[in-house]
Amino acid sequence: MTELTELTGVAGMTEVADMTGVAGTADAGGADAGGADAVVRTAGAPPGGLDELWPLLRRHTQARIGLGRSGSALPTRHRLDLQAAHAAARDAVHSPFEPDTVAAGLAGLPTVRVRSAAGDRLTYLQRPDLGRRLDPVDRAHLPVGDWDVVFVVADGLSSRAVHAHAAAVLRATAARLAGWRVAPVVLAEQARVALGDDIAHTMGTALVVVLIGERPGMSAADSLGAYLTYRPVPGVTTDADRNCLSNIRPPRGLAYETAAQKLAALLVRGRELGRTGVELKDESDHLEASACPETPPAP
Repeated sequence: MTELTELTGVAGMTEVADMTGVAGTADAGGADAGGADAVVRTAGAPPGGLDELWPLLRRHTQARIGLGRSGSALPTRHRLDLQAAHAAARDAVHSPFEPDTVAAGLAGLPTVRVRSAAGDRLTYLQRPDLGRRLDPVDRAHLPVGDWDVVFVVADGLSSRAVHAHAAAVLRATAARLAGWRVAPVVLAEQARVALGDDIAHTMGTALVVVLIGERPGMSAADSLGAYLTYRPVPGVTTDADRNCLSNIRPPRGLAYETAAQKLAALLVRGRELGRTGVELKDESDHLEASACPETPPAP
């Protein structure tokens, strides 16, 4: 298999070849190992051998398995598919953030626009530290209030994911927070996850949720992540102090309603405990609906 050059901000790909002569790639993006294992156990060896087994397995994972060979390389159709996925990942990293697109999907919710200290995309990719700090001018324009939570919609490494999913997840989550004081939504450009710490600290909010485009890989270029932090302090708060919901991207990833249910439950419990991160566990699948009154049963 021809190696692919890993670009800045684009997840790489590991070449795999087994002793049977079948080449594949290790790419976790949404693999359902349990489902694939079940197929192996129940299907047995089909009459056509591996040629018939691989299509059954591929129904349960987005990983590229059993692609076969043409001589010493991948078959042309799979090689072209890899090149297309690589191009989509590059485009996701470099596509500009469109805050108007997100604002239009927020159904009239008030918004504030900010930038990080990274002045352009190249600087953002080369200097992650600048993506974690607010532009001083924009910091001065942030409103201050006694809010329970602020939602930050950040471009991250995939504006495509943010444009496609962020507004729907935010609306579904906010609908489950009846009685909460929700700050104006902050639309952040050239932003890393920790920019939410600076925003929440400046605005005086107890909790911050950062909806951000995740690093694209060879299976997904539009995956959205949600990062929840209680009382963050810029430069002090670490990733161990956060909770994360990843791979929000229906229909191949987490559905909007499921993500909103989990996120709302974490917000409610995080406020009760006064902490997030390793000390806050996602127990939303086991909670009764009464634990979060505005949360309907899981779909």
